Amino acid sequence: MDVTELTKQLKQKAPAMIYLVLGTQQVLQQAALNSFLSIIPADQQVMNVGRYDMEVTPVASALDDAMSAPFFGDRRLVIINKPYFLTNEKGAKVDHDLDSLLHYLQHPEPATTLVFLAPYEKLDGRKKIVKELKKVAVTVSAAPLNEQQARQQLANQLRTEGFSIEDQALDELVQRTNADYGLMVANLSKLKILAYQEKLITVKMVQDLVPQSLDDNVFDLVTTVLQHNQVTSLELYKQLLEGQKQPLQINAVLVSQFRLLIQIKVLAKHGLSQGSIASKLSVHPYRVKLGLQTVRRFTLLDLENAYLGLVGIEKSLKTTQRDPELLFQLFLLQYSRAV
Repeated sequence: MDVTELTKQLKQKAPAMIYLVLGTQQVLQQAALNSFLSIIPADQQVMNVGRYDMEVTPVASALDDAMSAPFFGDRRLVIINKPYFLTNEKGAKVDHDLDSLLHYLQHPEPATTLVFLAPYEKLDGRKKIVKELKKVAVTVSAAPLNEQQARQQLANQLRTEGFSIEDQALDELVQRTNADYGLMVANLSKLKILAYQEKLITVKMVQDLVPQSLDDNVFDLVTTVLQHNQVTSLELYKQLLEGQKQPLQINAVLVSQFRLLIQIKVLAKHGLSQGSIASKLSVHPYRVKLGLQTVRRFTLLDLENAYLGLVGIEKSLKTTQRDPELLFQLFLLQYSRAV
């Protein structure tokens, strides 16, 4: 189940005895934790909620807590955070009694809800303790959301809180955050403050409050370079310099963007899907989506010429004192002649 379904279930019926929250999306891990905390009344949490970090605390301490009866309450909540021993990762040198944990999983305390917050992509399914945990636990996904899931989740959250967002504003927010759900949520609080009266988040609010990353600004520059629009390209380059961005930094991002476009072009030619390309290159699927939209309009030679020209700028920036703006202008002229 996902975190939204978990929250709904915890409001409607008694919690299960064991949960596993698995995934690297921190904002979803936190949302799941908040939902679990809500099952214990605020005035009982000091005595009936225990949190244990497995990188510094033995699991035996958490199990002792889990086996204790609730103190002036109906339920005890025990959180086991970062249980690295469920993965193939090597964590801190803490002595964990996994035999006792296995026994607890087979004979859990009915009045305790034991939650494993596992901020990992996956667990080591070969381990006996993992097999048993997956058998008895309710698994909650905290995996990173794709673009469509992030859009839907955000819109649902706003609707629940009495807000709405323009379609164009949501598009702009997705673009400025590279569809990273964590970044989208992080920017939501200030957008809601600005939209407090009308309860409507507009595209202008997003443009005014959500900053564009250097990658986003450079992506616009990549497009104008490929279109051989020298005037706009030079203007965008000047804006980046005026924004106190270092020439080498700008050029490095440009080189990186064109390298990514070349890789996307080649892999797409071999029939790989958007998801497969994202996985192979270890980049966010949204960046691949934008890249695919770009490379369809240009040849591989266009991309390679731009890439090599920018590599030449990098060499000049490192070995000469020539004006960065002039170097970029010369690159634009040479790139246009190469067509």
